[in-house]
Amino acid sequence: MDQGNTAFLLIAAALVLLMTPGLAFFYGGLVKAKSVISMMMLSFGAMGLIGVLWVLYGYAITFSNAGVGNFVGIDGFLGIDLDQLGLQGAFNEATSGDITAAYPTLAFAAFQATFAIITVALISGAIADRAKFGAWMVFAGVWATVVYFPVASWVFNFTVTDGKVSDGGWIAYIIGANDFAGGTAVHINAGAAALALALVLGKRVNFAKGVHKPHNPPFVLLGAGLLWFGWFGFNAGSELAADGIAAVAFLNTIAAPAAAILGWLVVEKIKDGKPTSVGAASGAVAGLVAITPACNILTPFWAIVLGILVGAVCAVAIDLKFKLGFDDSLDVVGIHLVGGIIGTLYIGLLGNNVGLFFGFGAEQLGKQAIAAFAVLIYSFVLSYIIGLIIEKTMGFRVKNEDEIAGIDTVVHGEEGYILLEETR
Repeated sequence: MDQGNTAFLLIAAALVLLMTPGLAFFYGGLVKAKSVISMMMLSFGAMGLIGVLWVLYGYAITFSNAGVGNFVGIDGFLGIDLDQLGLQGAFNEATSGDITAAYPTLAFAAFQATFAIITVALISGAIADRAKFGAWMVFAGVWATVVYFPVASWVFNFTVTDGKVSDGGWIAYIIGANDFAGGTAVHINAGAAALALALVLGKRVNFAKGVHKPHNPPFVLLGAGLLWFGWFGFNAGSELAADGIAAVAFLNTIAAPAAAILGWLVVEKIKDGKPTSVGAASGAVAGLVAITPACNILTPFWAIVLGILVGAVCAVAIDLKFKLGFDDSLDVVGIHLVGGIIGTLYIGLLGNNVGLFFGFGAEQLGKQAIAAFAVLIYSFVLSYIIGLIIEKTMGFRVKNEDEIAGIDTVVHGEEGYILLEETR
């Protein structure tokens, strides 16, 4: 066992876990003051539920030995090998003291658990201000089981032999798409699910451009900062080793979001007349989303170009919901789905030693497109079905009067801000 790489992986896992509380602040600041508790609880609820499900069977499904060519990534009943149920086999390995791999399986399982948690939490931004907590928890558990765990297996479940992918999930092995840290499995996956839920739940009361304003931009900036900090573990940690590729991913995780801030603010200035703090935070997140699949395969210069591009495009894309008539409350579709697609396809154009613009043909671009749109369609269809079943049975959306009043007290019996104590 390599103690250095093990420490690197465990630290990276801790950084990625921090992203979910960061997301809670980012999303919490974007909603109205009387919904901030509800919004943040959707992220913390995901942390609790998905963390438990991952240990019980999520890891067993995602990293089952279904192996080559398995489209769904599930082998037998939920892909569960009894040795992996509850990670028993990995526990035995870790406590035996006889570890021949570079790091214990439990370290890798912990790292991947944080990916599952943040992916589910990302979806919640599309249903802000109007979702029941219980219905969200049911959706989160079912969605993780039938969508995230299989899709993560397509992308992250592979074996490398002599520097090449030798077997694994169909996206990584069969078609050979490059998705280093989850542009498809995390961002396109969550973005497509967010679009589906936005359609199922419908528009907020008085939905119109400019009506729903962020109540706490400092929260948004704090959340973006925590997300960016954790994203170094997300991207560099995906190398699973403290080496040169991790260093490339780390630097690109600085370059792309930094450039995306500039791209977003320029468009915002042209479009709306003023650059905003929320725009800067959103631009950073858009750049982080886009660089996620590509952080290992772009030179820093082309990472900057990607950042400027995605910052500008996403700044425009977030307004599509008003033209197309769907209420994606906190722009999960405009940032994560659009940004994830751009970052995934960009590899086929400007990826080092594979990009079309470097004379390597369109083969890699085709692979990237298949991966992106297969995940998009799979996630959207199943998410819509799951969400619709929940809406038609237990109900997914709160009453209109509760939405108008603010759902913190109705759903959780708490208030985000108590400025004046009642006098006795």
